[in-house]
Amino acid sequence: MTRAASHALACLLISASTLAATPPSKPLVTPAGNISDGRIRVQLIARNAVTLSGEIAAKIAALPVPEGGSFSKGQALVQFDCGSYRAQLHKAQASLEAATQLLKVNNQLAKLNSAGALDIAQAEGKAKEAAADTSYMQTLVGKCVINAPFSGRVARRIAAVHQYVSPGNPVLDIVDSGALELRMLLPSKWLTTLKPGKKFTVSVDELGSSFPARIERLGAQIDPVSQSILAIGVIEGNGSSLLPGMSGWASFK
Repeated sequence: MTRAASHALACLLISASTLAATPPSKPLVTPAGNISDGRIRVQLIARNAVTLSGEIAAKIAALPVPEGGSFSKGQALVQFDCGSYRAQLHKAQASLEAATQLLKVNNQLAKLNSAGALDIAQAEGKAKEAAADTSYMQTLVGKCVINAPFSGRVARRIAAVHQYVSPGNPVLDIVDSGALELRMLLPSKWLTTLKPGKKFTVSVDELGSSFPARIERLGAQIDPVSQSILAIGVIEGNGSSLLPGMSGWASFK
C-alpha cells in the first residue's frame, strides 16, 4: 500500500469514529412563538368563510353587493339571467295543466263507460311526467338567485356581471361578520394549565393594539411530531376593528 493510500484510509477511519461517537440530532418542530416568555403566534380567522358557486349554466345578471360590502342573512348576493329557464318552466306548467285536464276528462268518461282502463293509465302517466318536469324546472329557476347563508361581507369578486358561468364555477368569496376566531398551536405540555375559559391577551400586528381574549375550545388531538395542539380563542369585548387574516401574538403571562 502506498503512503497516499495509507493516509486516505486513516482519514476515513477517523471520520467514521467521529460520526459514531456523535449522537444524531433530531429536528424538533415547535409551535410558532416564543414559548419561554409565554407568547404564541396567533391568526384571526372568520368563523364562516365560503366561496359561492353557481349551480346552473347562466350569465350573471347582477352582483348587488360590492367587494367589502356588508350583507344580511338571506339577502340576494348573485342574480343570474334565467329567461330561458323561466320559459321552460312556463312550458312545463302548461303541459301539466293540459295533462291534468285530460286525466280529469278521462275519469269522467270512465264513469260513463266511455273510457277504458288503458286510457286512464296513459292519462295518469302523462300527468305524472308533466308534474315531474314542472318540479325540475321550478328547482332550476330557484337556483337563479344565490342568497346569503349568513350575515357578513364580500371578501372578493371572482366573476363579473355579464360573465357566463358553468355549474361549480366560483363567483364570490364571503366571510362571516360575526366574532372572529383566534387560531394558534400551543405546546401540548401546557394542557395542564390551559383550559377552555383561560384568559389571555392578543397583540395585533396590523393595529398595534392589544385585546383581551379567552380560550373557547381545544383541538381533538395532539400532533405527535410538533407536540402541539390546536387552540381556538375569541376576542372579549369590542373587536369591530379586527379583520380576518390579521395576525399577532397571544400572551399567556
